[in-house]
Amino acid sequence: MPSDAATTGAASTRAATAAIDRLSRVVPDFPQPGISFKDLTPVFADGPALRLVTDALLEPFADAFDVIAGVEARGFVLAASAAYASGSGVVMIRKPGKLPRPVLSENYDLEYGSATLQVHEDELPKGTRVLLLDDVLATGGTLAASCRLIERAGWSVAGIGVALRLTTLDGGANLPGRDIHCLQEV
Repeated sequence: MPSDAATTGAASTRAATAAIDRLSRVVPDFPQPGISFKDLTPVFADGPALRLVTDALLEPFADAFDVIAGVEARGFVLAASAAYASGSGVVMIRKPGKLPRPVLSENYDLEYGSATLQVHEDELPKGTRVLLLDDVLATGGTLAASCRLIERAGWSVAGIGVALRLTTLDGGANLPGRDIHCLQEV
């Protein structure tokens, strides 16, 4: 028989998934022809839905993290919401040229090009447990680069939470051994 926590977690994920199904939009040929983009911004714009998604992303990682990191740009929304809900701080993993102090940089490939992410190297004490949040796990390149940045800074990745996982792109293969919690697979 499942524990009360497991039952609560499953119910939380089901409610968040229902909100995602109800509110998200699919945008064909964005950001380039052939890409079908699942837009979560309507979910973020709906207060009760954002709360459901936030709670469902946090639930499996209760007491396992010290701070939350979000990946530019939609990951910032989830990270800030989760940081507020959990009473923890938030770290921003940004595109180049956005952070004013010394940074660590990490290059990576994504399904339609390549990019670079950065983080302030002195943002947190060594050993800080970081929960990494983003909207979508596609190829896993963005999240893998974020994990490398977190670990190069001397912090540890407590887990990864995403609202959507695109199963056709098998992004989890680029994140071996990581504790990943996704609310919905599409």
